[in-house]
Amino acid sequence: MSKEYILAINPGSTSTKVALFKNADCIAESNLSHSPDELEKYEKIAEQFEMRKDIILQWLEKEGFSAEDLKAVVGRGGLLAPIPGGTYSVSDAMIKDLREGKRGEHASNLGGIIAKAIADMTNVPSFIVDPVAVDEFDDVARISGMPEIERRSQGHALNIKAVGRKVARQLGKRFEDINLVVAHLGGGISVAPVRKGANIDYNNANEMGPFSPERTGGLPIGDLVKLCYSGKYTHKDMKKKLKGQGGLVAYLGTNDAREVIKMIEQGDEKARLIFEAMGYQIGKEIGAMATALKGDVQAVVITGGLAHSKLLVDYIKEMVQFIAPVIAVPGEDEMGALNEGAMRVMNGEEQAKIYEDEVK
Repeated sequence: MSKEYILAINPGSTSTKVALFKNADCIAESNLSHSPDELEKYEKIAEQFEMRKDIILQWLEKEGFSAEDLKAVVGRGGLLAPIPGGTYSVSDAMIKDLREGKRGEHASNLGGIIAKAIADMTNVPSFIVDPVAVDEFDDVARISGMPEIERRSQGHALNIKAVGRKVARQLGKRFEDINLVVAHLGGGISVAPVRKGANIDYNNANEMGPFSPERTGGLPIGDLVKLCYSGKYTHKDMKKKLKGQGGLVAYLGTNDAREVIKMIEQGDEKARLIFEAMGYQIGKEIGAMATALKGDVQAVVITGGLAHSKLLVDYIKEMVQFIAPVIAVPGEDEMGALNEGAMRVMNGEEQAKIYEDEVK
């Protein structure tokens, strides 16, 4: 077989998503699960590398392919040093940072490591695309109001940029020539003003902005401090309340928006109020981010899993359509976004960036 396929790898905490592409077409994909017993053997995430790599190679073989059929391998980018967005060649310096996990232990750190290992088997290129570490903030956006704390660039860069490119094509424009406000609505919510292809600000989906299905978003800070020092909760308890046990699940006992919509349809007024409050906060955040672009916005884009909800999208649209046309792009396609990033380099549309040259 000729080398005509791109393998995309997206490691998660308990599974590894894999997909094989021929040009833009996905010809095979799977979510390879890892049991708790399997993962317990490893003290650090980086130590899972060989196990996950072997499982991916076994999957490839089962699908009737091997490393010999690949023209490139692309992985999800992890917690690297702050860098601009784009497609990056996986370098030794990047691998070192991913293995050491200095900026945090996260399964996505394995994406680049595994991609390079499989690519090196047959001497083909390996890449990562728009990693979690993407930082394109204007300096003014970093100031928090407390010198000890800096606002950090953390958000759903991969999907926000992929959807931004898709909308730009719909508008007959280049992504790098337009301004968008993109709201990624998932388990966490990221709203970004995207200026000519760069995410110049974010709410940090773990700590700020709208509440989401399982995160609190920004909170009244005085009351939060009182709660922290009330003696009722440990540091661990509070972290869970903020991320995992906040938002919809705290109010309604479920983080599944489909369940909440059923409750609303059955006449549950509390469920309606909470769901609309989430939409209200998202709308306010979109408005705030539009001001970062001085109102020069060609479209407001709503994406992520929650964008499947017409009820939520319509509520937000009513609030923000005065800013710009509202375009819904439901769901997220991280695997497709990884493949597109690799293809742009392989097709000569974009030059691969070098990590150590771009670190801020």
